[in-house]
Amino acid sequence: MIPLYKVLTIFGYCYLAVSAMKDNCHCGKQLNRLLSFIPHKEEYCVIDNSKVITTDDTNNEQTGKMVEIIAGTYFVGTNNPIFVVDGEGPKREVLLDSFYIDKYEVSNEEFAAFVSSTGYTTEAERFGDSFVFEGLLSQNTKNTIKQAVAEAPWWLPVKKATWQHPEGPDSNITSRMDHPVVHVSWNDATAYCSWLGKRLPTEAEWEAACRGNISDRHYPWGNKIMPKDQHKVNIWQGEFPLRNTMEDGYKSTSPVTTFPQNKYGLHNIVGNVWEWTSDWWMTNHSHDQQSNPTGPPSGTNKVKKGGSYLCHKNYCHRYRCAARSQNTPDTSAGNLGFRCAMST
Repeated sequence: MIPLYKVLTIFGYCYLAVSAMKDNCHCGKQLNRLLSFIPHKEEYCVIDNSKVITTDDTNNEQTGKMVEIIAGTYFVGTNNPIFVVDGEGPKREVLLDSFYIDKYEVSNEEFAAFVSSTGYTTEAERFGDSFVFEGLLSQNTKNTIKQAVAEAPWWLPVKKATWQHPEGPDSNITSRMDHPVVHVSWNDATAYCSWLGKRLPTEAEWEAACRGNISDRHYPWGNKIMPKDQHKVNIWQGEFPLRNTMEDGYKSTSPVTTFPQNKYGLHNIVGNVWEWTSDWWMTNHSHDQQSNPTGPPSGTNKVKKGGSYLCHKNYCHRYRCAARSQNTPDTSAGNLGFRCAMST
């Protein structure tokens, strides 16, 4: 499969970068950021996790909204990859030390406290634009956009789309303070975690937590997307990208406390928003057991996990524990957020 970015018109993207950056144009960097965001088509895999572990819900101020994952041996990846080029396989054993991971994705309220305390400015604010799903935009905002990607016309670079204005300047988060913060890059997420004395989870930690002590299952809760006809995840229902029937109750993000998904008490670990991990992207994984793997020492893209509210089986079947994707560390979008981790 030829990556979509290899067939895109570079001129069009450079035009977007120039128009977005205006007097402070770094066309090459902005170009990479935009190209990085083009989504993949459908993938599918089977996961396995045979290790039984326990969790500890603490009352400590720093870890009170975190779950402890006990040290042990876990399985990540799969021996039945569908999207082979994405490095979903092989199934492999990892030895992890104990760690904490947030029960919930970081919310707008929590990120606002960080910005208020530090004066931090996100990369979307500095670049001047971020990606938004077309179906969430007002007509006035749509009218301001002159370019789109032919292969994914539902994703539009919107000027002044930021974490405070997720669908552009005529939107706000007043009624969404308990929703996950979006339009945050990997660099933004890392800054927030560091402020709290935390960090992003490694991909292996994230996947171990996601599986929730259930082996050989696609999702944190099992193999069926709707066990007992109950919605377990915020994803797209209907025909993507034309009609979202919102059978799960949400058109875009949902509050971070919705959809408890596994035995560890984690919410929205799949669906809702993509979540950054600390690892640099790689696709060639060793079959040998690895101890606390952290990915390669350097790279171009960072690993993101979990899928989002825009995922649909016929478009982006990536709301699975073993699914993975990547973006450059300065990329942001309206379906990309994070949760923190911390060593014990």
